[in-house]
Amino acid sequence: MAFVNVRGLHKTYDSGTIQFEALRGIDLEISESEILCVIGPSGCGKSTLLNCLSGIDDPTEGYIYIDDTDISKMSDAQKTRFRALNMGFVFQFYNLIPVLTAVENVELAVLTAGVPSKQARKQAMEILTEVGLEKQAHHMPSQLSGGERQRVSIARALVHKPRIVWADEPTGALDTKTSIDLLNLILRLNGQLRQTFVIVTHDERLSAYANRIMKMDSGKILSIEENQAQKVQ
Repeated sequence: MAFVNVRGLHKTYDSGTIQFEALRGIDLEISESEILCVIGPSGCGKSTLLNCLSGIDDPTEGYIYIDDTDISKMSDAQKTRFRALNMGFVFQFYNLIPVLTAVENVELAVLTAGVPSKQARKQAMEILTEVGLEKQAHHMPSQLSGGERQRVSIARALVHKPRIVWADEPTGALDTKTSIDLLNLILRLNGQLRQTFVIVTHDERLSAYANRIMKMDSGKILSIEENQAQKVQ
């Protein structure tokens, strides 16, 4: 079985007067350590799919297996624990805690998983060094550039060595050069740490960095293609 295995996934939002079908029968397999880029216009269901795959949202129908574990049958507490141990998240607008330094934001991800504070600080400094931010470790988010803040976000996503990283529009708030630097960093870390990356975006330029490109529209998969010319750093 694939690392991520999805069958018959539907998600319907019901306001009481209007029903909106955000996902319409998604079948998908994702291999371990691949980079999958999910592209499509705004409102096509990309973020909804990511939320369902990560267990943040519940599908209306269908099932999701991650490493042979059916997350759709987990309780909320079990899903929270599963995410803390196995998943990392990168968001468009960083979601850093403004009153914590870069290293404190990163180490929080492992502290919540029960890692002792001394070990958590060590792991946080190691991953910040890996993303080139050891000198900014004690800076507040307001003292960092947009690209630096997104690198802190990536460090936070990777500090506990998750098996899969979900990235929702990770370059949406960045300029072109910073976006390219960030994607080359993801590519390098994927090669070193062998994590699976699922990157959701409306920017087709990002597809050059993926192993496979999945195109969505109106809650459905239009196509999934192998990328024969993946960019390298």
